[in-house]
Amino acid sequence: QLLGEQYDALRRTRGDGNCFYRSFMFSYLEHILETQDRAEVERILKNIEQCKMTLSGLGYIEFTFEDFFSMFIEELQNVLQGHETSIGPEELLERTRDQTTSDYVVMFFRFVTSGEIQRRAEFFEPFISGLTNSTVTQFCKSSVEPMGEESDHVHIIALSDALGVPIRVMYLDRSSCDTGNLSVNHHDFIPAANSSEGDAAMGLNPAEEKPYITLLYRPGHYDILYPK
Repeated sequence: QLLGEQYDALRRTRGDGNCFYRSFMFSYLEHILETQDRAEVERILKNIEQCKMTLSGLGYIEFTFEDFFSMFIEELQNVLQGHETSIGPEELLERTRDQTTSDYVVMFFRFVTSGEIQRRAEFFEPFISGLTNSTVTQFCKSSVEPMGEESDHVHIIALSDALGVPIRVMYLDRSSCDTGNLSVNHHDFIPAANSSEGDAAMGLNPAEEKPYITLLYRPGHYDILYPK
């Protein structure tokens, strides 16, 4: 009922441990399909190039990740209208449901997330040692890169920062039950403090960066929300 006051619809995502990445993938591609925002596509392609360089710099061999990167770039270009391979909303849904396509794009996001966490190991280390007693590299190898590993704050911050895409997460948990005041809390992940941009990025006013991707979090699962 509370969600219904602000949101029109919910799109359910398969609960297989990859739900955060799948929700993000569909929501982002759907946004580009609707807005045809070519400037945003150019911007994210530059970030993707940067992510490739990050992974190469960390010692990853390009053939281990290039197919996943190509698949996302192809999907991104398909949702832009006006060329032979352009697709509409039904086809986007169809392609996202296709196991191979979907899993390849999820792997793309997992590599991007892993690269960002390792690139900024010093920043992420306190979060990671709070969650697990593993090193940053071990965490990436065991909790970020394998398919089916669930995501939390660390993964979302890293992906949002690496790609420069703000994300809003609505939390449907018991946090407001104890006070007797039922409410739905949310957290905005704004890539303003992305350290690769340094202080220049701090000039972004988070209020102007309203996230166009809204996910609903219930313990252990993410779905997509559509604001009114």
